[in-house]
Amino acid sequence: MAREVAVLIGTGSIGVAIGRRAAIGRNLLLADYNETALQAMAEQLRGEGYEVTTQAADVSDHASVAGLADTAAALGPVTRVIHAAGVSPVQASTERVLHVNLLGTAYVLEEFGRVVASGGSGIVVASMAGHMGHGYSREVELALAYTPTTDLLGLDFLAPEAVGNSGAAYTLAKRANALRVRAAAITWGDRGARVNCISPGIIATPLARDEMSGPNAAGYRHMIDTSPAGRMGTPSDVADAAALLLGPDGSFITGSDLLIDGGVIAAMRAAEHKAAGSA
Repeated sequence: MAREVAVLIGTGSIGVAIGRRAAIGRNLLLADYNETALQAMAEQLRGEGYEVTTQAADVSDHASVAGLADTAAALGPVTRVIHAAGVSPVQASTERVLHVNLLGTAYVLEEFGRVVASGGSGIVVASMAGHMGHGYSREVELALAYTPTTDLLGLDFLAPEAVGNSGAAYTLAKRANALRVRAAAITWGDRGARVNCISPGIIATPLARDEMSGPNAAGYRHMIDTSPAGRMGTPSDVADAAALLLGPDGSFITGSDLLIDGGVIAAMRAAEHKAAGSA
């Protein structure tokens, strides 16, 4: 019998922390857009005892994602899928954020939803950004959740000029991730599999450390200092939660979005309520 397969898309700190747990006892198919980063991480994981196959992939390209899913299925039963690829609003334009973070996630959910094995599970790494702001209308959220992938970026409100800057695109894309996961739970369930979303907050990664020394450093520090946890999170904090959702102890959880932010959003909402009460 072929060994089970875990798929990790994205070689960032959070994805790798989750992948290290999900790939124990499984073949790991590791994918990333950056070939140099892909091979470097593969060598590191092989040195830690993992059996790793690599494939360069661009999640914003449907054919690339379909090819990755086909490769995974050819290796064996696909029982773990971690989608952690994405770009930040400081790295990319509005259009690029929409193509990678929003459309790319839809492609991954669709293509791996056709190959995931019965009993398998998946995680999409979104962001607490999807919980910020004042939300979107019911019509917009339904469209984000259920519009066919091929038509998704044709929605009028997803035109770059309608979305606005890359920060607004990021917030919208991360909200869409959670909505697409909830919708995909039905089709994944038809195959006897589960899929969930996690929304990390300020996690100690290289990108976050850059942000903490950049022009928005004061805002990030304020969010941390006013949160109940009072600290940045670690990739291990996120991996602990992801392990529950991916593993047998999470067998009754699917279509959910777990906020892992140390209470940042809770503190923001409390501040908003206090301000509204004193207005």
